[in-house]
Amino acid sequence: MNPPSSSPLQGKVALVTGGASGLGAALCQELAGAGARVLVADLQLARAASLAQRLREDGASAEAISLDVCDPQAAQGAVRAALDTWGALDILINNAGIDLTRPAQAIAPADWQRIIATNLSGPFYLSRCALAPLQEGAGHIVNICSTAAKRGWPNASAYHASKWGLLGLSHALHAELRGRGIKVTAVIAGGMRTPFLLERFPELDPAQLQDPAHVARAVRGVLELPAASVVAELTVLPLQESSWP
Repeated sequence: MNPPSSSPLQGKVALVTGGASGLGAALCQELAGAGARVLVADLQLARAASLAQRLREDGASAEAISLDVCDPQAAQGAVRAALDTWGALDILINNAGIDLTRPAQAIAPADWQRIIATNLSGPFYLSRCALAPLQEGAGHIVNICSTAAKRGWPNASAYHASKWGLLGLSHALHAELRGRGIKVTAVIAGGMRTPFLLERFPELDPAQLQDPAHVARAVRGVLELPAASVVAELTVLPLQESSWP
């Protein structure tokens, strides 16, 4: 892993939630390949540690932490871990997310609260905790929102509510923080070949979905924009998946 010396991400510190698998892992690999120092944060610490070890073996600077994004104190601890390890935090990627495929009447209040806490409250907690170090380095927040933030389908009311809320939060933070030099980007990611989809919907045709590495590459492009420009919302879709025009 030999990033070009001219990469604008060289030496930047990135915290990626849900970083141990799927899009999160692809984001960690892409950023590490660009020379960023990566903190892989995930509930599954063993998987996060394994990925961080592989990144280090490839020459990157990477560490792993256990993180429950629903816990405000854990969010503060994750930001502190980045600062304690590398003395900075430049990029926060709120990627962790969960879903429950059930009709609305079958979603228990506890399940609703858990989905909202993970997909919406967690990104708020982390963004709030990260503001001070991000402002010091003219940092960047990326919120992974999904096409569920733009359209609806059955049996996913809590997921849709959380992702529409995350898109709204992202645009609100963009408006609020740009004057402080902090960029905020919402990523509307279409279907990807990840366990998040394929383990729950085995009827899906993987060939119609996109490689999460392609979405990660698009996110890298946003992060590498010149300092004077920001992409407030980015949509990345599988070319052959036609349910989203």
